[in-house]
Amino acid sequence: MKKMLFVMNPYSGQRRANRYLTEIIGLYNRAGYEVMIHMTAGPGDASRVVGERAGDMDLVVCCGGDGTFNETISGLLQNGLDVPVGYIPAGSTNDFAASMHLPTHVMQAAQLVLDGKPVAYDVGKFGDRYFAYVASFGAFTRASYVTPQNVKNALGHTAYVLEGITELSQIRKEHIRMEIDGRVVEDDFLFGAISNSTSVGGILTLDPSLVDMSDGLLEVLLVRAPRNLLEIHECIQAVQSQKYNCAMITFCSGHEIKVWADPDMPWTLDGEREEGHSQVEAVNQHLAIRLIREVP
Repeated sequence: MKKMLFVMNPYSGQRRANRYLTEIIGLYNRAGYEVMIHMTAGPGDASRVVGERAGDMDLVVCCGGDGTFNETISGLLQNGLDVPVGYIPAGSTNDFAASMHLPTHVMQAAQLVLDGKPVAYDVGKFGDRYFAYVASFGAFTRASYVTPQNVKNALGHTAYVLEGITELSQIRKEHIRMEIDGRVVEDDFLFGAISNSTSVGGILTLDPSLVDMSDGLLEVLLVRAPRNLLEIHECIQAVQSQKYNCAMITFCSGHEIKVWADPDMPWTLDGEREEGHSQVEAVNQHLAIRLIREVP
């Protein structure tokens, strides 16, 4: 009998996946899987159990939000494990799942784990941590980890938008120097993202034609601090139109990104807080994970 490690965050999103647990496990049992269920008990728990148990498994399935998925793949990569991963998105925003066009209905996503095929994708490494889809700083990035879980559960994605709006009055510009495959960019920025995704924070969207999640490259999006109303308007227009080739925004791709910043400036990795660094490197880990998804 095949073995599956099923890792679930019972507090993700509006806890909507909880009521499907019996149905999900029954589905996998009938498909011939012996399922080991682990309910996460707190930060880092998913990484720990995946690192300890996944080596004996044929498949790992993560049910939760982007943070739980981040911990799942981190547990694999930190321990040198190459096991296919299924993802049942059940968080408040599910940026990574949106980029992958995974089903939003819990049981449809659960079925896709059986019907789909493993496809290799890139992952980012930020210092000694991994990210599935984004490492970001500045405006709106705090919302994902400062919004209380009960508010996320009650309001879902709206919680992020509301927190982002209240954050506007507290936004400060950050002086950043980046070296992107040798190209240097240095300025004051309101927001920056190193990503491998078409959706960042549920707020910014990148054109899918510009993002290949298996090309060995990470995308860099930097929004400069506007000095007047005209530049504010230019930023808003660029974000709304998804046309990032303007003076206020830098958009490019690279394999290795070196960053120099204020060590007190926090980052967000896949929605989870990362402490600041005076210098840090983000490097693409080419085809590092195998995610099960629908293949035409």
